[in-house]
Amino acid sequence: MPAWQIRNLIAKKDISPVEVTEHFLNRIEAVGGKLQAFMTLDHAGARQQARAAEKALLTGKPIGPLHGIPVSVKDHIAIKGLPKFDIGRLEYIAKSPRDDVQVERLRKAGAIMFGTNTERGSGGDHPLTPNRQFNWDVEATNPWDTSRTPGWSSSGSASAAAACLVPIAIGSDGGGSTRLPAAYCGIVGIAATPGRIPWIHPGSPTLALSASTGPLCRDIRDAAIAAQVMSGPDGRDFFSLQDPTPDFLSDIDNGVKGMRFAWTDDFGYASMYALEESPRVIAAIRNAAMGFNEIGAQVVILNETWEDPSDRLSMLASRAFGGFMRGAAEMPSEEEYLASVAVRGRNYDKFMNIFRDHDVILAPTAQLVARKIEDWDTAWTKEHEKYPHGNFGATYVSHVRMFNWLAFPAFNVPAGFVDGLPVGMQIIGRPGSEAKMFRVAYAFLKAFPRNERPPV
Repeated sequence: MPAWQIRNLIAKKDISPVEVTEHFLNRIEAVGGKLQAFMTLDHAGARQQARAAEKALLTGKPIGPLHGIPVSVKDHIAIKGLPKFDIGRLEYIAKSPRDDVQVERLRKAGAIMFGTNTERGSGGDHPLTPNRQFNWDVEATNPWDTSRTPGWSSSGSASAAAACLVPIAIGSDGGGSTRLPAAYCGIVGIAATPGRIPWIHPGSPTLALSASTGPLCRDIRDAAIAAQVMSGPDGRDFFSLQDPTPDFLSDIDNGVKGMRFAWTDDFGYASMYALEESPRVIAAIRNAAMGFNEIGAQVVILNETWEDPSDRLSMLASRAFGGFMRGAAEMPSEEEYLASVAVRGRNYDKFMNIFRDHDVILAPTAQLVARKIEDWDTAWTKEHEKYPHGNFGATYVSHVRMFNWLAFPAFNVPAGFVDGLPVGMQIIGRPGSEAKMFRVAYAFLKAFPRNERPPV
């Protein structure tokens, strides 16, 4: 049952926040050990919050759109009193002194904060061992096949949401880290325009300019509600967007009749990073995207070629934020930096020209399905030479990282299965167009619902 329906039952007093909290705590107890989706689970705090939510309801106090709904957050988003991974210093803070702004706003909307989710690369003795190598024994697993990865780095958040350990989990996306786990786990993943959802302590200027936090959910309306309550300017984040936040829900059910969408298999360059399975994965997602033609929209197949951003991304990051990214001696020359800026500008302009007569762009989120965990380990650490251009990472982020670089919003929606594993379709919009993107995603999932449940 989606969060918005649970909240409506709570509002009518058909169920209580205490009952909801106990249901999800029991669910985590039953299957959480298989998924390793939580770094910290605050049983006592969740129950205390649930009792307070029930008291508020019974005494007639106004309730928010997430009243009584369990929510968890990625391990580097702070919940007061719980440990937090500091992505800037790559170490654990034993006890967060305050809530991060996302948690503040979720609480204000009535959410019950359950705890923090495992992320690839968290600090301390787990998941990083003392020599700072990755500890695979505590990596989150994929609920569709627990021998496989849920993707990086909002891994625990995606696994928890897909397995119904919580109705809503919050991740972050600085290069696909919400969208890719969402695709691997068969759920919705939202990367809003950077600055739409404020982030006071993102860890580095790179993330402040290119990353966003956002919900991972099984239900698109839940995602819109969670994104809505977290959005809006905050004076503590001077990168936050200052324009009024659009209403993500007012037009969500208005359909897509008359809209025009663009489809691309690979942006003209991502095929160079393809693996053997990639054509089948892309074909399945393309077939799903063509379903929009059945519900009143027109899908136009593009033959455009953008410039591959892979090398340029690292150049720009190291030049602009060398102290955070790499040593100054490794920074690119002025000529290299300016060439990278020029590529970014040309790619940006080409996308904006497409948006002149297309409402959104559709594409695969990933061109491969979730890997076996042992294969995932070696792909990143030992066997780069087996992958196109000697870099598995470029294959993994081939369809997504561009949009962090350009500061475009992009969503993942589930688009079917290949070899019994989920695949995802990316919906890409012009900056600030989240309301339209939610409308498009809602229409797709209403017409082609994904009601399958993972086996755990």
